[in-house]
Amino acid sequence: MNGETQRWKCLVAYEGTAFSGWQAQPDKNAVQDHIERRLAELLLTEVRIHGSGRTDAGVHARGQVFHFDATWRHGPDRLLAALRGGLPPSIQVQSAEPVPHEFHARYSAVGKIYHYHLIHGAWADPFEHAYTWSVPKALDVGAMRAAAGVLRGRHDFRAFSAFGGEERENTVRTLARLDLIENGSRLRIEAEAEGFLYKMVRSLVGALVYAGMGKLTPERIAALLELRERTAEVETAPPQGLFLRQVHYPETAAGAEAAR
Repeated sequence: MNGETQRWKCLVAYEGTAFSGWQAQPDKNAVQDHIERRLAELLLTEVRIHGSGRTDAGVHARGQVFHFDATWRHGPDRLLAALRGGLPPSIQVQSAEPVPHEFHARYSAVGKIYHYHLIHGAWADPFEHAYTWSVPKALDVGAMRAAAGVLRGRHDFRAFSAFGGEERENTVRTLARLDLIENGSRLRIEAEAEGFLYKMVRSLVGALVYAGMGKLTPERIAALLELRERTAEVETAPPQGLFLRQVHYPETAAGAEAAR
C-alpha cells in the first residue's frame, strides 16, 4: 500500500445488548463510538466511519457494513487483525477491504435483510431472552401470513415508521419479502427491501403479532397503509429480537439473485 488515502469497506457483527445502538451517542457507548476509538488508536488521528444505517439500542447485527477513509500501509489482513484485537468481544469486524472512493456504505446499498426472532405461547429461556421477543399468547400464524401478504410490495409505509408526523424522507418502499419461518413455538420473520424507514421492521413485526392476536385484520392493515398516519394500532416490537442480517450492494445483490 502507498501513502495515499484509501477508502475501506468493513463488515461487522455485534451483540447489541450493552450498546447505545449503532450511531454515535453522547454517552460514547454506541458501536460506532467503539470502532472510531479503536481506529483513532491505530491511525493516531480521529476517523469518522459511515454505516449502512443505524440500529437502535438492543438491536443486533450479523452483517452491518461501514466505510472510512485512512492512510494504512500494511494491507487489509493486518488492518483486520488490529481492529479485532482492540474492540469489545461483542463487536467483531469480520472483513476489511479497499474499495473505490465512490463506494458509500449507506448510499451504495441496494437492499437489506433483517431477521426478527420471537417465541409465542411460551417464554424464551434465560440464555435466549436477549435475542428473542417472548409473546406469552399463542399466535395465529395463518393470520400473520395473511397480514404479511398485504404488506409485501410497494407501498407508502409512513404508518409503519416512527417519524412522529414530521416531514422526512420519502416513505415509499418496496418490501420484497416478509416471510414467516415456523419451528414449533419459534418464529423467524425475514424482511427484505431496498431500504427501511426508522423502526419500520419492528413496526411490521408488531403489526404481524397483533394480526396473530386477532387485533388487526388484513383489511385494517391495508387501510392503515392508505391512511399514512402512525396510530396506536401498530405496536413497535422490542429491539432484542431484531438482527441486521445482510446489506446488499450491486455485486452482492446480483450474486444473491443468481443463487435463488
